[in-house]
Amino acid sequence: MDKRLYVGALFVAGLLLSGAARADYLWFDHQADTLKVQAGQFEKPLASIAGFDTVAAISSDGKPLTVDRREDNFVIADTKTGDVRLTSTQVNDDGALVYHQARFGRQDTKALNDFELVPTTPNGNTFKLMWKGNVIAATQVNVATSAGWRRVSTSAPDGTITLATPFAGLYVMEVTARVNNGSVTVNGKKYDDVRQTATLSFEVAQ
Repeated sequence: MDKRLYVGALFVAGLLLSGAARADYLWFDHQADTLKVQAGQFEKPLASIAGFDTVAAISSDGKPLTVDRREDNFVIADTKTGDVRLTSTQVNDDGALVYHQARFGRQDTKALNDFELVPTTPNGNTFKLMWKGNVIAATQVNVATSAGWRRVSTSAPDGTITLATPFAGLYVMEVTARVNNGSVTVNGKKYDDVRQTATLSFEVAQ
């Protein structure tokens, strides 16, 4: 086993990358001079983002960005300075606490979120899934595009995911994990079902 994957497996100690049902996630869409963050699933965005709390966005250098909350999406002014991250929490209808971690752009080769898909080279098509600084293997990465192309990818033996980008437009990669035997207490309420969702959105030019 690759040493990085072995260390990662010890570090996550119960992060299950399979078994979590398809659920809501957040993803970026670049429009004019703004970045719009939508919720739900790529094929069916939610009409309301009321259930998403503790929202924060940062630039590629870790500086906080202003987030404008709309009825059905978040909006961030385009910083033109590299990749952007937005995080939020949500309590699902089934009572699970979900940590959403969305990223736009594939220039940075370093993760800033706890759970993040990261390109191995700037603007490359090979990615690694990071959990708190360690590479872990992804059993399922869902890919959707604005061109209507869909696929499911899995990690290679070295833990990387290589994605073909044959169509121009927006690509959204998504992976969800359930924290096994993990519980947290937020605002006095205990959650026994805790999940982590990461998305990476990027554009492919014509």
